[in-house]
Amino acid sequence: MEHRDEKILALLNESEKASVPLNICTGPVRVGSRFYEFEQQGFWDNKVCLFIPKEFEDMPDHLRAVKYPYQQRPQIIKSDETGGINFTLSRVDQDLQDQWVKQLTAGMKATIKKTNPANVFYTDGVEMVEGKQVGYFEFKSPALDGFLYHLMFFLALEGKMVMGTFCCPFAEYGEWREIAFQVMRTVSVTEENEGEEQG
Repeated sequence: MEHRDEKILALLNESEKASVPLNICTGPVRVGSRFYEFEQQGFWDNKVCLFIPKEFEDMPDHLRAVKYPYQQRPQIIKSDETGGINFTLSRVDQDLQDQWVKQLTAGMKATIKKTNPANVFYTDGVEMVEGKQVGYFEFKSPALDGFLYHLMFFLALEGKMVMGTFCCPFAEYGEWREIAFQVMRTVSVTEENEGEEQG
């Protein structure tokens, strides 16, 4: 009897999950045991916009220095209250046009592979988002207290590279992976030189 009850409970849980909206643009989304509301936020004078959880805030400077000890830490780090789950954005002084995105993504992946052979890579590719080429790859990396899941993505803004990342403890990757990809797919770019000839 108990076994049957467990089966019913599992089915109810599944149907409950299925009935919860999973589109971050249309309302609160359940991630694990929590609901997050996403809102579009703009960066660099609204040149780059994307949907991120309302509850995520700018990571304090002292935490930034710990989590990203190297000099070139991301310019924008939006984090949950634990500091363990973040979305970041950086403008990088590296030339990039839409047609080079695939090549750049492959190069970045190769560099990260080389830097740490212990990383485990999953999917990669290039998607068209709001008329822009967005290259991405995802991987698992070892950390001091376990493993981390990363989604990195790249796009061109006014002839330069923008790099975005999502990072969370690997134990939570199953709950966050689809959400991270949805965030990437909400990226929109407004360029001052739109309509001008690309030199």
